Amino acid sequence: MVHIRLSNVNLTFRVRKHKRIPFKQFLIGGFFRRSVNPIMEVHALKNINLEIQEGERIGVIGHNGAGKTTLLKLLAGIYPPTSGYLQVEGRVSTLLDIGVGIESDATGWANIAYRSYLQGLTPKQVRERRQRIAEFSELGEFLNIPVRFYSSGMLVRLCFSIATEIDPEILLIDEILSAGDLGFQEKAHRRILELIQQSRLLVIATHDTVTVPKLCTRMIWLDHGEIVMQGDPQTVVEAYKEYMTSGQRTAA
Repeated sequence: MVHIRLSNVNLTFRVRKHKRIPFKQFLIGGFFRRSVNPIMEVHALKNINLEIQEGERIGVIGHNGAGKTTLLKLLAGIYPPTSGYLQVEGRVSTLLDIGVGIESDATGWANIAYRSYLQGLTPKQVRERRQRIAEFSELGEFLNIPVRFYSSGMLVRLCFSIATEIDPEILLIDEILSAGDLGFQEKAHRRILELIQQSRLLVIATHDTVTVPKLCTRMIWLDHGEIVMQGDPQTVVEAYKEYMTSGQRTAA
């Protein structure tokens, strides 16, 4: 049974806090002094308790820096929890940083193979999917040249086509993606909707408070790494919008 469970999950990053040294102090001896910049802790996710069952479509909303993408990366196994219990049962497919791993000096064909191997596919599986990726991208003969010669739109087409040639059980999406010109964007949007329907469990981070909630069975509102509210999509969205427009956010 596909499912996700988080119990009292916390995620903390340790980063160095840079401290400015006055120029005079630098000349006197700051250059030779050992760095005294303190280590600070950033609490990216705080006490997350969440259970998602097969068949659920979860939307995650919140302001920039609320922890939406961090939560997805935690579920994808990119970040391990600092404390708490995390259980993910099912094959995870992600649409997060779709351009990661592209080799600019390699051809489109070579990048299709390389990215497919990074996803853990066998040579047989790569051979089976490469033509489908090529056809969806509509790049034709451009697949024979290094991607450094691609326009930004062509590169996005290639990355999107590779990233979405998947058979998801658990699907994690960071925003609804757009790719290329208007015609291809419509095609890409249809593919995203198809993947959502094919998946057995969906978690999508979004700023969209109109379209995405209609696709979801439950919404989660994150604020500074904490779950503020979860439940009926329309109820959560209305509470979030009221909070964002009432001035409470500034006061918080």
